[in-house]
Amino acid sequence: MNTLTKIGALATVATIALTSWASAESIKIGVSYPTPTHAWAAGMNWHAEKAEERLEALYPDVDLILVNSPDPSAQASALEDLVSVHQIDALVVLPFESEPLTDPVLNVKKSGALITVVDRGLSQPGIEDIYVAGNNPELGRVSAQYMKGRLKDGDNIVILRGIPTLIDNERFDAFMAEIEGSGINVLDHKHANWNRDDGFEVMQDFLSRFPDIDAVWAQDDDIAIGVVAALKQAGRDGNGMFVVGGAGMKETIKGIMDGNELVPVDVLYPPAMIATAMDVTVAAFKSNGPVAGRYILGATLITPENAASFYFPDSPF
Repeated sequence: MNTLTKIGALATVATIALTSWASAESIKIGVSYPTPTHAWAAGMNWHAEKAEERLEALYPDVDLILVNSPDPSAQASALEDLVSVHQIDALVVLPFESEPLTDPVLNVKKSGALITVVDRGLSQPGIEDIYVAGNNPELGRVSAQYMKGRLKDGDNIVILRGIPTLIDNERFDAFMAEIEGSGINVLDHKHANWNRDDGFEVMQDFLSRFPDIDAVWAQDDDIAIGVVAALKQAGRDGNGMFVVGGAGMKETIKGIMDGNELVPVDVLYPPAMIATAMDVTVAAFKSNGPVAGRYILGATLITPENAASFYFPDSPF
């Protein structure tokens, strides 16, 4: 089947489904995601709750049921309850892990519900009707492009990676591809697990081994906090040193707004992506146009000029 045929088929399915869903007296949408255990996830939870308030006020016949789960088994059980108890018409799900949640989400699909998957894809393609995620390769590319604009041939950097996952590989590989041929030396790279304590320890190791480091790609704002602490403790936070993190933590963005020279920019990996997924899912019931497909959100470079647009002071992240 060629691309145009596939698009036409998706539009037909979406139109038929929209007619069926629109006939319901009320629309129940389950929203399932992991219990927040770190700052980005806490921000995601906050944005989900704000989207729930906004959408239910806008559409009185929409009932959004938010459930967070501490592990994959609990999330699988929560999905069963959303079908059997709440009889949901649609599911927005950020899987705790891809493999253990694939069959539970497939079972929700078999109940007739619309499926929107967020961020972490399932291990079996084609289950979801809608997919919403950040752009991990772009996060790596944008970070490298900023580095190239600030550094010169012969300058040295170190890289603190995330948890060993496909997401981390996509970011790292795109960064390395973009920086190739620039003359910038990557002294070493190590996993810091998107954790500020690990970021501190890894950066301490780098500082002990490398007397000349010009910049740090921390990949994540939590890691960057640990990196900054290590740099300040060692007295190596001056002489033009800078750190590039990622995600959009409010403290980081506030620092950018205030002219922080050590962390002058950030690269967005929006915790609000689950709110975007909720908006798109509701649109499947309320719009007269098809919404099925993939929504990949941009990895915007956050600078002093645009930082205010990404600053949410009431968010925990």
